[in-house]
Amino acid sequence: MVSKWSAAARKASAVAALAGVLGGWASVAWITPSAAAASGTALPFDDVRDNYAAQAISNMAALHIVTGTAARLFEPDKPVTRAEFMTMLDRLLGIEPVESAIASFSDVPRTAWFYRWVQPAIQLGWAKGTSVSSFEPNRTVTREEAAVLIARALKQPLDANVASSVRIYRDQALIRRWTLPAIDRMRQLGIMSGNEDGRFRPDSPMTRQEAAVLLDRIWTYPGWSAEIQAAPNNPIQLGWQYGQSTAQYEKEVLASGINTLSPRAFFLDKNGSVSDYTDASLIAWAHAKGKRVWAMVGNRSDQAATHAMLSDAGRRSAFAMQLVSLVRQYGIDGLNIDFENMAPEDNKTFTAFITELNEALDRISAVLSVDVSPDLGTDWTEVFDYAALGKAADHIVLMGYDEHWGGGAAGSVSSLPWLNQSLTTLLKQVPAARVILALPLFNRDWHTEAGATGSEEISLVQQNERVTVMRAKVKWEETTGQYYAAYGTASSLHRIWLEDGRSLSLKLGLGQAYGLAGYAFWYMGGESKDVWTSMANARRFASYLFD
Repeated sequence: MVSKWSAAARKASAVAALAGVLGGWASVAWITPSAAAASGTALPFDDVRDNYAAQAISNMAALHIVTGTAARLFEPDKPVTRAEFMTMLDRLLGIEPVESAIASFSDVPRTAWFYRWVQPAIQLGWAKGTSVSSFEPNRTVTREEAAVLIARALKQPLDANVASSVRIYRDQALIRRWTLPAIDRMRQLGIMSGNEDGRFRPDSPMTRQEAAVLLDRIWTYPGWSAEIQAAPNNPIQLGWQYGQSTAQYEKEVLASGINTLSPRAFFLDKNGSVSDYTDASLIAWAHAKGKRVWAMVGNRSDQAATHAMLSDAGRRSAFAMQLVSLVRQYGIDGLNIDFENMAPEDNKTFTAFITELNEALDRISAVLSVDVSPDLGTDWTEVFDYAALGKAADHIVLMGYDEHWGGGAAGSVSSLPWLNQSLTTLLKQVPAARVILALPLFNRDWHTEAGATGSEEISLVQQNERVTVMRAKVKWEETTGQYYAAYGTASSLHRIWLEDGRSLSLKLGLGQAYGLAGYAFWYMGGESKDVWTSMANARRFASYLFD
C-alpha cells in the first residue's frame, strides 16, 4: 500500500488546483467515494473499491491522466508496465505525444500504441533504456523504479550520500543503491513511502491504483499543478526561408512554432546598392497571423563587394539608409544581417555599419539581428567583434551548425559539446538576453569510398528516408547527443550523425538553461514535422520548477 500524504493539505491544494484544470479540460468537483454514493453521483469505474485510492483514481481519470482498461473497468490491482507509466507521467506533465521519425529502441516499434508516449519521455531524458537497444516497455514497473522515474520527471535534487548516511526503511538492504536517493526524495516530499511496518518493498510491482495515488499527490502538491498549467514562455522562434515559394513557406510556418519569419528579401549588389526581392503579400500574411517579419539581408558571400561597401563610409551609410527606407516602405518589423565570407580587415567597419544601421532602425522601432559563426579562432570569424556587435545590435544569432562542413573531415553538423562550447564562448561577451541560437534542420551524409571521403547536404526528411530505406544501423551517442547511423559496405560506407527530435530537444534545452532570447532554424522545409512537437515539449519541460 502507498502511505497516505497529509489528507488536509492534499484536499485544500487539490480544490484550488482543480478550479481550472489543465488549460481547456473541464473543471471537476472533488468527490469522495462515500460522498458519491450519498449523492448518487457515479464513480468513473465499477471496480474501484472504497479505499485509499478511490479518490485519486476518480480525479486522475477526470483529468484524463489515467484511463480505464475497458468500459467502466480500471483494474486497480493490475501491475503497471513501463510504457503505461511513461504515458501517465507524460499526460500529468502536459507533454504531447511524438510520432518521431527515429525510433529510440528496437522493442519500441512505431506501430505500438505506446511509441508516441515513450518517445518524448526518452527525448526529455527522464526515461532511459534497460540496455543500449532495449526499453522493455511491457515489463512491470517496480516501486523503486517508479521512484526514480518520478524524481527525474520532477527534476528533483538528489542526495548521493543518502545510501551510506541514513537508514530509512527496514528492508533497505533490498533497495538498489542507485535508487535510494530518489526513494528518499520521494519520502521527503510525501509522495511515496513505505507501509505500516516500515518496509518499502522495492521490488514489488506498482499497481494501477498505486500509480494513480502517486500522480494525484504530484498534482495536488502545493503549487505544482499551477506550474504545469502555466503557459511556457514564448521565445523568439525565427525560421529562415530557403528554396521555397511563398505558399510553401507559409505552410511550413503554420505547421511549426515559428513566430518570426525571415524571408530572403535583400542582397548587397556589387555596386553597393540593395537588390529587393520582397514579397509584400508574405508580410501582410504574417502580420495577419500575429507574426513578425525580420527580412534577411545577404551578401552572397561576395567578399570583394562587401569590403568595397564597408570600407567606404559614404557607401556604407547609403546602403544602411536604403535598407531603412525599405523597412519603412514595406512595414517590416526588423532585419536579419547574414553576411558571410567577410575579410578579417573589415572587423571595425562591419561593427560601424551595424551600429549606424541599428541607430536608424531604432528611430522607426525596427529590430536588428546579426548572424555570427562560433568563435573558433579562424579567419572566418575574425571579422566579428562579438562584444561590440552585442552592444550595437538588438540580437546576435549564433549559427550553431557547420561543426563539420562539406570541405572538412566527417563528423557531426552540430554535436552537443561543440555547441555548448560555442555558446559559452559567446556568452562571455554577449548577454544571454540578446542571443538567439540557430539550430540545423539539415544534415550531411558522409560517404567514404576508396579512402576518399565527401559529403552531401541533405534535409532531415531525406535523412530519415535514407535511414529507413537503407536499414541503417542506428545507435545513440551520449558524447555527441545524437544518433549515429551507418549503412553501405566496408568499401563504400555512409555515415550520418542524425538531427532529430531528441538531439534538437537537447540543444534547445541547452539554450533554455542559459536563458537565451530564442531560437532560429535553418531552414524551413528541411525538418520532419515531429521535431516541432519535440522542441515544444522541451521548452515546456525546461520551464518547470518543482520546488
